Amino acid sequence: MFEDLLSLLFPETCYACSGAMAHGEKYICTSCSVKLPYTDFHVHGATELNPLQRRFWGKVPVRFAFSYLYFMPKGRVQRLLHRLKYKGAKELGEHLGQRYGSLLSDYQYNSQFNLIVPVPLHKYKLRRRGYNQAECFAKGLSQSMNLPCQGHALLRTTDTGTQTRKNRFDRWQNVEQVFRVAKPEQVKGKHVLLVDDVLTTGATLEACARALLEAGAAEVSIATIAAA
Repeated sequence: MFEDLLSLLFPETCYACSGAMAHGEKYICTSCSVKLPYTDFHVHGATELNPLQRRFWGKVPVRFAFSYLYFMPKGRVQRLLHRLKYKGAKELGEHLGQRYGSLLSDYQYNSQFNLIVPVPLHKYKLRRRGYNQAECFAKGLSQSMNLPCQGHALLRTTDTGTQTRKNRFDRWQNVEQVFRVAKPEQVKGKHVLLVDDVLTTGATLEACARALLEAGAAEVSIATIAAA
């Protein structure tokens, strides 16, 4: 009763539209949930009908490439990612991971992977931000897919700074040699699901996938919250 009164007087706001949420809604209101630009890449699997899959062809061997949402500038997805990345909304990352993990599990993809590994932040950036948004997403996936998550399997050895204003070649040069696997025995012989918050050129994910494969991972697949 008291909680109902509090939610009536001080309703929680939607992370996507900032509107008041109804009782029982969590992080994203029902209206925004319906209107989010879902990709459905998982329906097409590792075929040419999956446009995200094609981005990695000829660059690095990737078994599956998935993204939950399309990135739309100045839209709901950008607002969600901004809240997750810069406003401390760690719980939003886990929530999105749980939602997407449940969807992937419905299509039996959880049986394909052995381990979930997030793209790491450099220790200095991690110290400033206080958390890794990719690891938040990874934890949600781990919970709903019933798979282990190894948050420190990959290390970023160099602080490369923001990639936002770099073109594809500059991004690739920027991250080519900055990732290494901390303990190769953690990934050796395993199918690793590598996750990040957003995929733009794919340069960071390519570099991470290459490091995992060189360390002995049997296969690497990729999943992100959004893809531009």
